[in-house]
Amino acid sequence: MPNLNRRHFLVTGLAAGAAAAIPATAAQADPDADPGLVADPAAESAQSQASRGLRTDPFTLGVASGDPDHGGFVLWTRLAQQPMAEDGLGGMPRRPFPVLWQVYADERCRRVVRAGVAVAAPEWGHSVHVEVEGLASDREYWYRFRVGPYVSPVGRARTAPHPLSYGGALSMAFVSCAQYEHGFFTSYRRLAEESPDVILHLGDYQYEYTKNTYTIPGGNIRHHEGPETETLANYRQRHAQYKADPDLQAAHAAAPWLVVWDDHELDNNWADEIPEKPEIPQPNFLARREAAFRAYYENMPLRRSSIPRGVDMQLYRRVRWGRMATFHMLDTRQYRDDQGCGDGYRDCPASVDPARSITGAEQEAWLLDGFRHSRAQWDILGQQVFFAQRDNNAGPAKVTSQDAWDGYVASRRRITQGWLDARVRNPVVLTGDVHAHWASDLKLDYDDPTGPTVGSELVATSISTGGDGRDSDPAQHPFLKINPHLKFYNNQRGYVLTKIERAQLTADFKVVPRVQEPGAAVHTRATFVIEDRVPGVQQTYLRPLDPAMRSQETMTIEETVRLETERP
Repeated sequence: MPNLNRRHFLVTGLAAGAAAAIPATAAQADPDADPGLVADPAAESAQSQASRGLRTDPFTLGVASGDPDHGGFVLWTRLAQQPMAEDGLGGMPRRPFPVLWQVYADERCRRVVRAGVAVAAPEWGHSVHVEVEGLASDREYWYRFRVGPYVSPVGRARTAPHPLSYGGALSMAFVSCAQYEHGFFTSYRRLAEESPDVILHLGDYQYEYTKNTYTIPGGNIRHHEGPETETLANYRQRHAQYKADPDLQAAHAAAPWLVVWDDHELDNNWADEIPEKPEIPQPNFLARREAAFRAYYENMPLRRSSIPRGVDMQLYRRVRWGRMATFHMLDTRQYRDDQGCGDGYRDCPASVDPARSITGAEQEAWLLDGFRHSRAQWDILGQQVFFAQRDNNAGPAKVTSQDAWDGYVASRRRITQGWLDARVRNPVVLTGDVHAHWASDLKLDYDDPTGPTVGSELVATSISTGGDGRDSDPAQHPFLKINPHLKFYNNQRGYVLTKIERAQLTADFKVVPRVQEPGAAVHTRATFVIEDRVPGVQQTYLRPLDPAMRSQETMTIEETVRLETERP
């Protein structure tokens, strides 16, 4: 962590002595011993001194892990005695705290395999990021933290297979769009119960609006605390409100996450250094961007390579899961050209301008180079906005969303041509943003519906944004009739759970019938398969439509557009 002074290291040294005094051999000799709570006089004395000023449990925001490789992963927590404190400091004294961390080989936390001390510094919101190394590949681990007498919940993580190994089947889930005010985070809880190997969050982890700005019919279910997020204190408070949710905490503790942002982590539909409404003077927008980026890092299990530098933050990166899969995690906000004709659905000449990019030239070159060097069975793009073309006009004019890849047609074509030129074995694009489940075939030329399919796209609905939503017959959706490469649509809340094997990728579109009340059960609405070396999605299961939905099954284009528009 940058900007740590001599006092930080002195305090760390004190706690490090305490950590060294907790003998791992004690747990190995006594199968009932708990290494995190071993009573050692020197350790207890040092920890008591180190935790001075803590009067209540500081682990109110849970724990998380992220960005696994074959030898380790990132561990995260953030200390906050009063999560909703308006100053964003979580009720913590303005001094650093040494935090002991331990990684275990067993779920009951008896066998310590790695341990150490990290500094939770006030400059970084008392967050902790630990990059654990030297673990065995392709196996589960458990972890927790301690400061003074307080012990965190236990989290589960796992390492990737060795780079030369495929490992077993990979259970991967992906999610997006969790508007706290619109409903309960039931889907996070159900996802945690699936115990996947890895979870991808594709953006809109939190929303920036103040209370009752972004509402659903009938009124919001819960309310944001504080004003619209603009300052570092605002963003820290908002992240804390989300992180304090027990369902979200359960999902973070269940598996390592790969995270990327979309727009609401900063401002609706922002593009590079341009706010949503550039016609309104916003001289503090870059300061707002810097604050949002800093708070995002503080609250996510990211490696030190993503520490923000002023208004910039390196978020696009590659995570390899042995030879089975390579995840290319993209950032389609920080480097994009501004939307050409506004943010909505338009017939926009600027969308085909070859000079325009949604990724920026440097990230595009990085991605194409990754395609050329990939030897993975599956190359998976974890990104934010709809990739396939979605024309909502049955006539000759092409009316598409300018905030998605449709607003950057040349950029999309270069990426698609890039994986074709590199002979990528199985390109799969994962998407969030639009608050509905979709599945689609990808084309190089969408104006020729008979042309070859060259890839596959899977889109996750929202966790809660939009409220309950409703089921419908996907075959009746007008978008699917106008765009034959679109194969599935569903407007309920949930997530996508995949099983990735060498022969195929299986995607279950999971939904919950309601989020405006807690505790709903989850079921699979549809299942699609992508076969090895066979681009495109193939439906293998479709749950029958609830008879109660028959009278509501037809979705209009206007309704679809309204449902995915952030501000009503």
